[in-house]
Parts: sequence; structure tokens; C-alpha cells
Amino acid sequence: MEHSHQYFKNQDCQYFPCHQGMEGEEFNCLFCYCPMNPYEDCLGKSRYIKRSNGKVVKDCSGCTFPHEPRNYQMIMDFLKKKLNGSCT
Repeated sequence: MEHSHQYFKNQDCQYFPCHQGMEGEEFNCLFCYCPMNPYEDCLGKSRYIKRSNGKVVKDCSGCTFPHEPRNYQMIMDFLKKKLNGSCT
């Protein structure tokens, strides 16, 4: 597979697939924990939930962006921009 370092699929994971609607799709497990999670302006489709105690939490359960193989380079470019190019 060309660019195989950009893709990893673990079908033996107890949580696979971790997002509904992606069954049978090319599913990239490389970003199992999304590296864009700390950023409000991430490239995915997250939503924010206000809890009863007033705390706001980011909910990425409906986001499949980091699991779509074609998005690898966009994620890397986003992270490089956030890190001011210090990671080349």
C-alpha cells in the first residue's frame, strides 16, 4: 500500500468500529485518539455540551474525520500550523 505509514486498521480492537455508520468503510485507526481534540477549531465535526455543573465539554463521538484515510495530510498540516512549524 502506498503511503502505508498513513494508515492502520485494527479490526481486532474491542471498540472497532468506534463510530456508527463506518462499518465496512476504509477506517483509519492511526488517530484512535484524535490529535486535534485539544483545539476548538479542529477540522472535524465536534459539538460542545454544557453539563449541569456549567462545565463545557467537547463531544467528538459523531466525528469521523480522523478515521477517513484521505484526511491524513490535512491533519498533519493542521498540527504543523498549530505547532508553528516546529515539527517538521
